[in-house]
Amino acid sequence: MRHRSWKWLEDARQSVLFILGATEGKSIDDYRSQPMLKAAVERHFEIIGEAVRRLSKHDPEVTSVIKDYQQIIAFRNVLIHGYDLINDEQVWRVIRENLPTLLETRNKMLKLA
Repeated sequence: MRHRSWKWLEDARQSVLFILGATEGKSIDDYRSQPMLKAAVERHFEIIGEAVRRLSKHDPEVTSVIKDYQQIIAFRNVLIHGYDLINDEQVWRVIRENLPTLLETRNKMLKLA
């Protein structure tokens, strides 16, 4: 695995851990009512999406292991360019259902490298 690939995977991991830690013990109502929490979570989703986007350009073989990597990039694009289209329920669902899987996939990728 290329050094840059490892760096982008690590950036994504750190952002996943931040989001999971920041939302632990919280509800979607907490998320909706705390603008700083929302802003921080969205920013870290942007980092995840950008890291995966860069990885897809420079190391497509590694990226192909990430299930739905194109959706991760598309989610980042909505957060950045379609701020008025953000759906809190969708963000919350991604936090609860997809982030743990992404973290597991990233860890498996590093073991294979």
